[in-house]
Amino acid sequence: MQIDKLRGEALDNLFDAILSLKDREECYQFFDDIATMGEIQSLAQRLQVAKMLTEGYTYKTIEKETKASTATISRVRRCIDYGSDGYKLVLERTMEKE
Repeated sequence: MQIDKLRGEALDNLFDAILSLKDREECYQFFDDIATMGEIQSLAQRLQVAKMLTEGYTYKTIEKETKASTATISRVRRCIDYGSDGYKLVLERTMEKE
């Protein structure tokens, strides 16, 4: 995993903080403080791209709907195909709730 290079106490503290959040409103509060609007938009966009890729949408449609660059779409595709299955895990869990 790429993130292993960052593994340590600081990242553990960040993940523990995220895991301590109880609901969506607490997520809004925390992310409003910890990240820029651009960073939050990028994360949300990547998740939307991943969802659309797993649903079979074309790059052209994804680019039009999400305003993501083809480079971002390709990077997300690589993560889905060769990554740590993080997108798969989250998408399966969130789709179960829908």
